[in-house]
Amino acid sequence: MALALALGLAACGGDGGSAGGAAEFRVLVYGDAANKVEKEIVATFNKTSDVKAVLDTVPGADYQQKLQTIINTPQAPDVFFNWGGGSIQPFVKAGLLLPLDELGPDAAGLETKFLPSVFEAAAVDGKAYGVPMRGTQPVLLFHHRKVLADAGVQPPRTWDELLAAVRKLKAEGITPIALGGGDRWPTLMWFEYLYDRIAGPELLKKALAGDKSVWESADSRKALSMLKQLVDAGAFGTNYDSVKFTDGGSPALLASGKAAFELMGSWEFSTQQDANPDFATKDLGYSAFPAVAGGKGDPAAVVGNTNNFYSVLKKTKHAEHIAKFLKLMYSDDFVKAQLAIGNLPTTTNTEKFLASADNAEYLKYQFDMVDKAPSFQLSWDQAYLQTNATPLHQAVQQFFNGQTDADGFIKAMQSLSTS
Repeated sequence: MALALALGLAACGGDGGSAGGAAEFRVLVYGDAANKVEKEIVATFNKTSDVKAVLDTVPGADYQQKLQTIINTPQAPDVFFNWGGGSIQPFVKAGLLLPLDELGPDAAGLETKFLPSVFEAAAVDGKAYGVPMRGTQPVLLFHHRKVLADAGVQPPRTWDELLAAVRKLKAEGITPIALGGGDRWPTLMWFEYLYDRIAGPELLKKALAGDKSVWESADSRKALSMLKQLVDAGAFGTNYDSVKFTDGGSPALLASGKAAFELMGSWEFSTQQDANPDFATKDLGYSAFPAVAGGKGDPAAVVGNTNNFYSVLKKTKHAEHIAKFLKLMYSDDFVKAQLAIGNLPTTTNTEKFLASADNAEYLKYQFDMVDKAPSFQLSWDQAYLQTNATPLHQAVQQFFNGQTDADGFIKAMQSLSTS
């Protein structure tokens, strides 16, 4: 697949290795259930544009590696999907990206069309390099309503209630929590939330600013101890490292009732709608991550991805047409299409569509959750420079499966680069 995509991109490359041909520009996106909307938006744009947008998708598990491989080659796309933050910082420093204010007159005022806290997540050194192009993606604790009801379990509001639920579900022969440990980033979500509940958002902020001592703090060690307690209680079963989210494995465990919970980004909803529509309609429930008694973090705080973004390569030949394409990312049709698959856009015109959306209850829950959150912590593997992704994911996986202890995890986190 990767080779075929690379050849396809190369075949459409412009003269002298510039991205995009004379009559088209390429848009590279993370392949998943949300591509339905991206295809619709591309089709809408192409109806009226003489320069056509061509959408290329790469399966989620391969996306980061593919992007890193082609970003500075003649096969690079004109526009690409990213997470803002540390995911684009190296590209900006290498001079590969075009600031939005250099796209042309059609890009003027883009910042006024999105919630400021989200739009600023793709800014580097005061310049904006990304346009929000999906929905805000807080991480929620999803559950199977019937499984919980049959076991006499309620969605846990506290950590102690979660541990009690794990014990009860195990006794019923059910894997308490589905985990796509084979992808590693789903495991990271447990670290992100528990660290935030115990230490608050300042720990990660200090770590990203270069203070490596925070990883050996009492709060850090407490979080690791509680994570180990959860793993040792059998919360995730025994084969979670052989299960993936990206191939549908962990969502299938939840939908089939073999597992009761899954901690996942809000895209779980659209994933289940696409793969298991009956379950999504009848039995897919959701709640906030449990509170931790005595923790410094606010129980209303959220972790996840503020949004995904489209960024533009500086060498594109079609900046003005791309600016027109990006304007569609805050159109009414875009907002309604995203809402229809359970995504919550961060445009200033989103709120007026919530009440009439098909998934109004879920969308309002998300909206209120994000709106009331005192902090929204970006996923660690997106907040850090992308060169840290592999060692970060390895540290998370190895701690969870017992290959390393707390000291080993702390050492691994202290070795991550912040500049």
